[in-house]
Amino acid sequence: MVQKAKKLLGVDFGEARTGLAYSDDLGLCAIAMGNVKSYNREKAAKEIALKAAEIGAELIVIGKPLNMDGTAGEKVEAVKEFAVMISANTDIPIEFHDERLSTVSAHRFLSEEMGVKAKKHKNIVDSLAAEIILQSYMDKNRKINLS
Repeated sequence: MVQKAKKLLGVDFGEARTGLAYSDDLGLCAIAMGNVKSYNREKAAKEIALKAAEIGAELIVIGKPLNMDGTAGEKVEAVKEFAVMISANTDIPIEFHDERLSTVSAHRFLSEEMGVKAKKHKNIVDSLAAEIILQSYMDKNRKINLS
């Protein structure tokens, strides 16, 4: 019998839009689930907490935008502050996961693999980036658990 995996919500924080993705029941695949407008961060944090509850998430994984050399910059602080806002609205634990190049990878995938014109990326790129972050997190943890 296959054991049901822990349900996860992936988050790619952005100034205008925050992308979301969730894990499948087996914990093998991340699935994009759209965006939340981020102009009002407190409202966005509440909406993300609600979405996490709706899908039965047991963990929220937020992309940590480290610099290419691995250091933390201003964006990391903004993400940490946003995570605190989410935490104020839910008891679901939060973990951070290195998201370097996730948005770049999402743009590249949309252009090269899917043939989507750059003008049309803005409505889906954040959710796809969240999917990439969550998939990377799940893959990394699956390898750790198999070791």
